[in-house]
Amino acid sequence: MSYRTHTCGELRKEHVGQEVTIAGWVHKRRDLGGLVFVDLRDRYGVTQVVFNPDEMADFSLAEGLKYEYVLSVVGEVVAREEKTVNKDLATGAVELRAKRLEILSAAKAMPFEIFETGKGEEDEELRLKYRFLELRRQKLKDNILFRAKMVAHIRKYMEDRGFIDIATPILTVSSPEGARDFLVPSRLHQGKFYALPQAPQQYKQLLMVAGFDRYYQIAPCLRDEDPRADRSPGEFYQLDCETSFLTQDEFFNLMEPLFVELTEQVAGKKVQQKPFPRIPYKEVMETYGMDRPDLRFGLKIKDITEFAKTVSFSIFQDAPVVRALAIPGGATFTRKEIDEEFTDVAKRAHAKGLAWMKFVDGKFDGGITKFFTPEQLQTLKVQLEETLADSRVRPLPNAPLKGEGDGVSLEGSIVFFGADSWEVSAKALGAVRALAGEKLQLADPNEIAWAWVVDFPFFEWNEDQQKIDFAHNPFSMPQGGMDALLNKNPLDIVAFQYDIIANGLELSSGAVRNKDAEIMYKAFEIAGYGKEVVDQKFGHMIRAFEFGAPPHCGFAPGIERLAMLLTGEKNIRAVVPFPKNQRAEEPMVGSPSEVSREQLKELGIDIKKNNT
Repeated sequence: MSYRTHTCGELRKEHVGQEVTIAGWVHKRRDLGGLVFVDLRDRYGVTQVVFNPDEMADFSLAEGLKYEYVLSVVGEVVAREEKTVNKDLATGAVELRAKRLEILSAAKAMPFEIFETGKGEEDEELRLKYRFLELRRQKLKDNILFRAKMVAHIRKYMEDRGFIDIATPILTVSSPEGARDFLVPSRLHQGKFYALPQAPQQYKQLLMVAGFDRYYQIAPCLRDEDPRADRSPGEFYQLDCETSFLTQDEFFNLMEPLFVELTEQVAGKKVQQKPFPRIPYKEVMETYGMDRPDLRFGLKIKDITEFAKTVSFSIFQDAPVVRALAIPGGATFTRKEIDEEFTDVAKRAHAKGLAWMKFVDGKFDGGITKFFTPEQLQTLKVQLEETLADSRVRPLPNAPLKGEGDGVSLEGSIVFFGADSWEVSAKALGAVRALAGEKLQLADPNEIAWAWVVDFPFFEWNEDQQKIDFAHNPFSMPQGGMDALLNKNPLDIVAFQYDIIANGLELSSGAVRNKDAEIMYKAFEIAGYGKEVVDQKFGHMIRAFEFGAPPHCGFAPGIERLAMLLTGEKNIRAVVPFPKNQRAEEPMVGSPSEVSREQLKELGIDIKKNNT
């Protein structure tokens, strides 16, 4: 017999009276009065199957069915009695009266319950070892199906706008920028190594030189990085995209509708603001304390440096920059929360500590209040209420603040202070702001707050190596071109670099590219790379630009982060079919693994283990 003519999720009242064949897994099994009831499941849904000894010859097979057996069942679709209709199932108005049964595969006892029991999740290592079983779970399965739907929408969007899907090499050359490379030894050229691509960056620029003015691919990116909640170790995918003859603003206008469609049409959520805000890096850091803030709520940071110098608090007196963050409703935070949670995130942002005070019953109290005169406290109150009036915050039970334009009071707030360098004072309060937003549930889970962050610094100071380094992509165009490189402090140079962010996640970096060889040589020189290094590593890029290169720009949003954002997941592993664990291992197949001495000998490699 055919394995199936219909899926388990498609049977409806219009199928009543038809003989159909369905196939799937035993989801549930019940014996009732001589009848066997089985909920049969496939990825499309669940159908109830009734096995009656009077209606089938092989009833003994039905009596031996167990959890997660794979079946094919032939039967008649019948309507359920009104009182037995299951309104929670799309197929709940009908059931299948079985006539013939074939067991396609038996199943041994499961290492864990496939479907959530409400008792908490099993050990992650166990779930990753049997990931093929965990993928049967509804929520995880839905995430993978959502990701596929999202990618299909992306492809259609790109194809409809003239983009060409072009594959680029997986075996490429090591590059001195970005994360650590994964190296692949060459058998034919012993002593030499390929590198797996961290991104198709150079190839997509060369495609622009070749005349393919709109390129894209869903590209694998392989980087030897440590895992994070929003970063898969080793590998991830991105919508790699590049265009010719577009300015930065024209590129934004071209790509922005894609994210609107993904939000509204695919995820069924709402976009906070259209068109997306475009915020300079310096402004976003000073206002929100990070370059990927969650803009679903305001909580803006206030620079009080000038005022703080009048306060008899030595930490304020000695700090280059002093900032304050007022959090409506934060007066409910306990001393333990302040000391163990908020101070901890500030210190992880390299702050030495976290000063605070609360405003309750019309006055400041606690923390560092004693260092302020009554007049200074009144001045601080006025400044902070002005900042709150410009903030967008959802109403809180303990705070009278309702939103922009309403009467604003500091009542019920906690005020945190960051006193340090420009960068540390901002980042420390940025981390505090993010934690407060999470604890007070300020963000609407059904809203996506998209924004472009623009005008990133071209260079940054590498404290570990005590040198100037590239802040983002070294192939970006510095604003001001060669004149800026020759005449400005490198740390003051701004690039045509941008990020697209949403809800506290960076989805992608991008840039208007540098196509001028002399500007490229000078930029690398400032970062400590001589002309010979540039020629050795990027000579192909220099040669290409000498033969006529169009102005071009692009970006590469991460597929996993997009799916994570749009599904509301907190961990990227929830949208990856076969993720690695925190040690960058895949327990299911046992990677990474040792290889045979014969394989190593072919490659001319000997392993020297580090015993330290």
